[in-house]
Amino acid sequence: MDFNKIELDVHTHTIASGHAFSTLQEMAAGASEKGLKLLGITEHAPGIPGTCDPIYFRNLHVVPRMMYGVELMLGAEINILNPQGDLDMSRKMMQYLDFTIAGIHSLCYRHGTKEENTAGLIKVIANPAINIISHPGDGTAELEFEPIVLAAKEHHTLLEINNSSLKPIRHKESARANNVEILRLCKKYDVPVILGSDAHISFDIANYEFLPPLLGETEFPDSLIVNSSVDRFKSYLGLTV
Repeated sequence: MDFNKIELDVHTHTIASGHAFSTLQEMAAGASEKGLKLLGITEHAPGIPGTCDPIYFRNLHVVPRMMYGVELMLGAEINILNPQGDLDMSRKMMQYLDFTIAGIHSLCYRHGTKEENTAGLIKVIANPAINIISHPGDGTAELEFEPIVLAAKEHHTLLEINNSSLKPIRHKESARANNVEILRLCKKYDVPVILGSDAHISFDIANYEFLPPLLGETEFPDSLIVNSSVDRFKSYLGLTV
């Protein structure tokens, strides 16, 4: 993968999420400096302590969708709350977003068995309002990855390979092995993935420093990584091109 040809990073956070450190304009400027064509900003939904109030998402219409030569897509990282696949944002509120990410976070997830967690995540994958599953391999919940990959293929939902989860300081011991398994399964079943920086400061935008060894180990094909084309990303998710 030629990381110099990356066109987009769509999992990032600003100070509005409460535990990130750059403003929206600083993030857009940072994306421009890195030569990106598209930046997605996905503030945490209400289940994460300290994040923005719902009115923040209702008011996203005031933000220009082009800054510093970079197209902006403004969404949310919505929390999966339990093995039933319940979310902490309503479908009505999601209508104010350009796109959606949903993920499991330890601060607001009620755990079940591996089978129950998997069934709940598959329910979210099948939800037509959800576009991307964030860091499914980070080990927060025990999951069976083959049915998850097959569900993602069926519903055109992208699974994220998350760089931040692999940082040693995060102490996510199973993240590497889980992400390798996801990549192998996605390669086997011809399922596209999206690389995510999960940047919480502008300097980390499009930072995928821990991913090349995993992509190399699995001999993962460049053709299945959607970050290299804005048009392909939008087309795969059925977003406006």
